[in-house]
Amino acid sequence: MRRILQELRQNPVFWLLPVAPAVIVAGHAAPQAHTLLFLLSVAAIVPLAALLSHATEAVAAKTGDTVGGLLNASLGNLTELVIALTALRLGMIDLVKASIAGVIVANLLFMLGMSFFLGGLRHHVQEYNASTARLQVAMLLLATVTLLVPSALANHEQLAETGYLENLSIGLSILLIAIYVLGLVFSLGTHRDAFGSKAHHAGGETPWPMPVALGALAAATVMIAMVSHIFVESVQHAAEQFGMSPAFVGFVVVALVGGAAESFTAFAAARNNRLDMSVGIAIGSASQIALFVAPLLVLASHFIGPEPMDLAFGTGQVVAVFLAMFTVGMATSTGKSAWFTGVQLVGVYLVFAITLYLLPG
Repeated sequence: MRRILQELRQNPVFWLLPVAPAVIVAGHAAPQAHTLLFLLSVAAIVPLAALLSHATEAVAAKTGDTVGGLLNASLGNLTELVIALTALRLGMIDLVKASIAGVIVANLLFMLGMSFFLGGLRHHVQEYNASTARLQVAMLLLATVTLLVPSALANHEQLAETGYLENLSIGLSILLIAIYVLGLVFSLGTHRDAFGSKAHHAGGETPWPMPVALGALAAATVMIAMVSHIFVESVQHAAEQFGMSPAFVGFVVVALVGGAAESFTAFAAARNNRLDMSVGIAIGSASQIALFVAPLLVLASHFIGPEPMDLAFGTGQVVAVFLAMFTVGMATSTGKSAWFTGVQLVGVYLVFAITLYLLPG
């Protein structure tokens, strides 16, 4: 325990941990100070993401990179889930849909691209299990097709009046969740040997003991959820102060902040030449959002929202998800990466970000 406390003191990013409780106090004391709460919540998520990263690294050292990547993707997506549930309760369905599409694209292009870039700067060429990447990309193709069908039918007024889209979204949501669960059984159960990590040398640091790591995971996850609640209530008001378009807020800002915990871990794993974990976090998280979180939100909206949410996304959102999936599928086909591969992926992401930032309100 003494070594862990010393590590927390020596790492500058952990010095921001007191900001997290300060945000919670400020949220109760001054709920109308939206810009201040927005900046504080972003600053609080960074050290919490770092804590989550260290704890997940310790768990992954015991369970392996494949399970570790899945664990981090699941815990990291809890932030997106809390943000989306809060927005659903407030009736902000457009923000929810934009953030879902934005998280998928950000994880595929920005998170994976930066992992390739940072890992490639330290290691000339890195290898990872291409079978895992191909499976997750195939799952994303299924999710994209599923989103495309109701999105294409959304403009038919006669169908909308009959409640067809609502019923179709419920049926497709149940189907996606079932396929996601079966995918976990396939990759972690019946065919686990085909999706193992490439052998890499371990880093020099001794991982935290498992009880401490699990305790840190639980504490960081709870704090991130609480801070995310304040973040989503202040983000739109703060965006107006900074001149950001609603599309940019949902697709970029909410997506990047919500995925901070996963990104921190993916970048650190890539720097330590554990690219299987980075790929598992980035693509696995995008797959989990598309096949589990989004359908779960559709079902939950019937109980917590002022109106139900469907799977009819905007044409631009579906196109962006498809292009991101296609780009990553091409980039990960060889099972090898270098720093310039990351530059290419991030470059595609910046095309979307710049376009939405300059988009008139």
